[in-house]
Amino acid sequence: MKGVVLAGGTGSRLNPLTRVTNKHLLPVYDKPMVWYPIQTLVNAGIQEILLVTGGKNSGDFLRLLGNGRDFGLKHLNYTYQEGEGGIADALGMAEYFASGEPICVILGDNIIETNICEAVEKYKKQNHGAKILLKEVPNAQRFGVAEIQGDRVVRIEEKPSVPKSNYAVIGIYLYDARVFQKIRRLKPSGRGELEITDVNNFYIAEGLMSFEILEGWWTDAGTFESLLLANNLVAKTGANKMRTEKTEANVTEGQGAG
Repeated sequence: MKGVVLAGGTGSRLNPLTRVTNKHLLPVYDKPMVWYPIQTLVNAGIQEILLVTGGKNSGDFLRLLGNGRDFGLKHLNYTYQEGEGGIADALGMAEYFASGEPICVILGDNIIETNICEAVEKYKKQNHGAKILLKEVPNAQRFGVAEIQGDRVVRIEEKPSVPKSNYAVIGIYLYDARVFQKIRRLKPSGRGELEITDVNNFYIAEGLMSFEILEGWWTDAGTFESLLLANNLVAKTGANKMRTEKTEANVTEGQGAG
């Protein structure tokens, strides 16, 4: 399985911060935002990763990330999205890189507390179709929302005024190689973009979509409110981890002294 991080877009909701840099290069606590989704893929055992970016600051990604040595990678791939064609348009640029293999796609502003290892392993056994990750949220109107019946997703609605559930489709998707055929079938939405929700609904219509509920916290970081939340969550998680490690070290030291 290969990994794709989508880190294009203008980040207009974070203006004026994004006048001078790509939003995915903004700091989230002690690391740039894009660091987190790359690490999520690496933690899931994915070593071949493509970063899709765009805009006038794309060269900054290369200066920051290089060949991915900080993540233990031998090589990190890059490609450039011209214009603002939407998430599905950006994903379409990964077809040559995917080379017929399944892919795990993560949006560059998605930050999670835990990992996606279980979801990736289950998808490998699924062997075809698609899998999306969901999270119950209090403000589902901001996201694509999954309508669930039993163990099936029957429809995804983009930013509904009256959501049929509180389960947001977070920006982590697993697809087989046929995803690129589906992208070519898309027509621009009312906002002039190729929507990833339409791709997911194609899979749902074929009965080839599964889902997983993500454990731990999740947030995007595409608005001032969610960027602040991401900083606070990462800082708190890091502080808790340090306290745990310190306690374990003290216990071990005490046992050794006895």
